[in-house]
Amino acid sequence: MMNQETFKQSVFVLKDKLYRFANRFLEHQEDAYDLVQEVMLKLWEQRGQLEQLKSIEAFSMQMVRNMAYNKIDKMGRHAKYLNQLPADYQQEQYPSMTKELILKMIDELPEKQRLVMYLRDVEEYEIEDIAEVAGLEENAVRVNLSRARTTIRTNLTKVFDYEKRRIG
Repeated sequence: MMNQETFKQSVFVLKDKLYRFANRFLEHQEDAYDLVQEVMLKLWEQRGQLEQLKSIEAFSMQMVRNMAYNKIDKMGRHAKYLNQLPADYQQEQYPSMTKELILKMIDELPEKQRLVMYLRDVEEYEIEDIAEVAGLEENAVRVNLSRARTTIRTNLTKVFDYEKRRIG
């Protein structure tokens, strides 16, 4: 049975990463924070089984993803990616902030591509771990990642071309 110290070292250390992940799905930061608290509580209650898992982190990320989807469905809220900023606002405000622009574009991707790209390029997960978290085959992870990156590259090119024309 996992004790409090072991739990802190193997599970509680994930809370910031889980929060960032939850925040990609949910509209309000407080909801993401609450969801992570809920996940931590459930993990503590299941601590007896956690040591048998291949990856506590992957399991925790799956829980966050599933609970976020449930929360979105239950509360009838739109996921963050449905609440787009107006296009002209994006072009006016974001080109100088490439990281924020890329994160915004990731939010706009189809669900699987968004999940895979976020885990790989933002959280730096390995393909094998992404497959486990997302419930996909490794090849499907690679295909979705490739498509997501192509979309982001195309969209970034459009924004930067627009900026060059506007400035020039």
